[in-house]
Amino acid sequence: MASTSRTPTRRGRGRGRGGRGDGSSSLPPPPSTLPLIIEEFFIIVYEDPLVKKALPKKFADYLDGQEPAKVYLRAADCGPRLWTVEVLFDGQGRMYLDKGWENFAIAHGVDFGCFVHFKYEGDDVLTVKVFDGTMCRKYYYSDDEDNDDESDDDVKPCIHHL
Repeated sequence: MASTSRTPTRRGRGRGRGGRGDGSSSLPPPPSTLPLIIEEFFIIVYEDPLVKKALPKKFADYLDGQEPAKVYLRAADCGPRLWTVEVLFDGQGRMYLDKGWENFAIAHGVDFGCFVHFKYEGDDVLTVKVFDGTMCRKYYYSDDEDNDDESDDDVKPCIHHL
């Protein structure tokens, strides 16, 4: 009896199940080729909550060339009020929330150990959520939603929901 040698057949790079047939991959490009988009970041308050706060260097890098003199903070779930906060850049790529931060921090109960989440909305607006030391979010509402032209020197705290 003649022995027959069988070599296993292998599927080529054809149009297998769900394949595109053109040899291209449906995998996303490697992270190094994706554009840098920083929409959300956080800081943890380890030092005096009322002094200027450094924002992540990656966020400052994202704004490279469009360094604003001020940003507008909006507390999530606290009405339409925007808090004006001056921004400092130290020339070494660091960005800080400066004048105006203290008023925002007082009004929203930012304290030692707080976790402060920022979401960049564009047009120099950041929506902010504050979490306390137990990592539970602080919820607020504004009692002055109809009075948007108050000065930032008039610190009126949002009222905490129980």
